Amino acid sequence: MATNIGMMDAAYFVGRSEILAWINSTLQLNLSKVEEACSGAVHCQLMDAVHPGMVPMHKVNFDAKSEYEMIQNYKVLQDVFNKLKITKHIEVNKLIKGRPLDNLEFMQWMKRYCDSVNGGAVNYNPLERREACKGGKETTKKCPPSQSSAKGSTAAPKAQSSHNARRNDATSVNSANQSAKASKPPPSAVPAYDAQITELKLSVDSLEKERDFYFGKLRDIEILCQSPEIENLPVVAAIKRILYAADDNASVVAEAQAMLHQTEVDHLSPIAELSSEEKMNSDSQKRKNIVNFDVEATGITVLSPRQRLSDATDVHCSGSPLMTY
Repeated sequence: MATNIGMMDAAYFVGRSEILAWINSTLQLNLSKVEEACSGAVHCQLMDAVHPGMVPMHKVNFDAKSEYEMIQNYKVLQDVFNKLKITKHIEVNKLIKGRPLDNLEFMQWMKRYCDSVNGGAVNYNPLERREACKGGKETTKKCPPSQSSAKGSTAAPKAQSSHNARRNDATSVNSANQSAKASKPPPSAVPAYDAQITELKLSVDSLEKERDFYFGKLRDIEILCQSPEIENLPVVAAIKRILYAADDNASVVAEAQAMLHQTEVDHLSPIAELSSEEKMNSDSQKRKNIVNFDVEATGITVLSPRQRLSDATDVHCSGSPLMTY
């Protein structure tokens, strides 16, 4: 018995048309779209078909319109899953939105499960079981099993009478009718349009999921950039410049890179200025030392002979060992 099925299982490659044919034949319904079963009532009756008496059908609401009523149906379905120890997770919030892709995937799983239980439903009367549900009788009246045959029987006399009437019409009226018929699309084209619409809905749903994924990533980056620890860093300012750009312009990235380059220049320029200032101070100090040395040398050379003799006498009188005779 299949409870958890991988995404690459063959069950998830079953087409929409096959799923709808299976639902309509099993429950004698007339669904045209898979998302029409988003209320959860169809899922409950499918489980009742393979597990008779397990589902309390009197709690199932086929007339559920609001999300609250739909959630009650899914609660019934979850209780059945718990009794049967089925570990399949039901994404209720996605299913009740009526998105085609989510409902198709869950219905594919339902078909795979029901087929694995004794080959599906056996001796099951869906009309009788649905009468116990809220809105079940109205659902049965909307799509009785003899609906197609009744339409065929009523259409035959109408076609015969219209054929007799057209036989007595003038040629101009016949040509007008023929032109009107030619302008109407053939009945075979309607299912093709429905299939295209469904494919477009699935594509839009997939794009919305991808958009939400990347928007969440950008929101996480924005929250991180707003942290007080790194909010004033230059690289954070450059990231914000790209995040908050109003237009799709390639120059935004260049502007962010220029911001980082300017920040590096601002950090390096004080060091260069300080080095040049220190160099000027050093050169000035060297000039002062050279000037002082020149002044002292000049002072020694300009001494008079009397001053020099006085200095020598002072040295002799002091008994310096440098004096020799």
